[in-house]
Amino acid sequence: MSSSEVVRSSALLSAAFVLSVSVMFLPARAVVKLPPNETVPAVIVFGDSIVDAGNNNNMSTLVKCNFPPYGEGFKGGIPTGRFCDGRVPSDLMAEQLGLKDIVPAYLDPNLQNQDLVTGVTFASGGSGYDPLTPKLVSVISMSDQLVLFKEYIGRLKGFVGEEKANFILAKSVYLVVASSDDIANTYFTARVRQLQYDVPGYTDLMVGLASNFLQDLYDLGARRIAVFSAPPIGCVPSQRTLAGGAVRGCAEAYNSAAQLFNTKLSSKLDSLNSKLPHSKMVYIDVYNPLLDLIQSPAKHGFVVADKGCCGTGNIEVALLCNKRAASTCTDVSDYVFWDSYHPTEKAYKALVAPLISKYLNKFF
Repeated sequence: MSSSEVVRSSALLSAAFVLSVSVMFLPARAVVKLPPNETVPAVIVFGDSIVDAGNNNNMSTLVKCNFPPYGEGFKGGIPTGRFCDGRVPSDLMAEQLGLKDIVPAYLDPNLQNQDLVTGVTFASGGSGYDPLTPKLVSVISMSDQLVLFKEYIGRLKGFVGEEKANFILAKSVYLVVASSDDIANTYFTARVRQLQYDVPGYTDLMVGLASNFLQDLYDLGARRIAVFSAPPIGCVPSQRTLAGGAVRGCAEAYNSAAQLFNTKLSSKLDSLNSKLPHSKMVYIDVYNPLLDLIQSPAKHGFVVADKGCCGTGNIEVALLCNKRAASTCTDVSDYVFWDSYHPTEKAYKALVAPLISKYLNKFF
């Protein structure tokens, strides 16, 4: 065989491999269009309650929601452990990419090997970049989520073989959603870090810890990493109640801390991308789109943005949002927030589709 034939044969084998992985693992239902010859075989998720799908269900923590009325809009009305009336951003992203309708929790006892191939979530409600944040509420730290990810890699290789597993790991989109619990709970509500840090110092600490996490994730094979900004955490209903005064306005100190963190995080991602070969860490601004949803709800088809649907909507979240709480709202589609901390599926849909359109091509 001539050298040109060897090259041609090698190229054909490589193309056939990529095609086989795409055909096996990527149903033709994608809403978004990927660049030519590109594929996203899985969505793999880390973080907090925004993208937890039930990892906290069997843990000894107060931060769980595997009971009604959570999940009332989920298929079958099942409370899965998602902090929402229905699906969460990771589910919607996987759907947009044509992978599957939901991204299951890695610790779901019913998880099948086939689920591993198109992605899982390791996220744990109440977690954050600061290791003190999950410790305060007995949930899974970001470092322990990476331990679970290493276990996942072993299971994936055992199921599809090392070559296909490495392809999946390199081509998947990783979603990292953390920081709101660090700012709202650990710093401002529990105040334990205020004894050690002012806001600039604490946001420096958070960004350093986020950077370490992302470096570790890269070292495990991740290349396409979507990193959510902190949200306008001072405008979620519970923080309005706790720190917004008698009129329940947005807690501006919380929002200022979030904005400072976001500026530093965006800069850090640029730095990591410049030094890590083939790294595509993409800063995803959720602060401004969510703030727009909150400040101009009618523009997006909502009526209520300062209260959650569950109970009074002022403070109920997790165990406080239960079927014994004050009655849940009659029309969840009117609400930006499901409980006093987490948006509704409708709000997530209003956010996720534009975000994917804006940022997807930055991964290729």
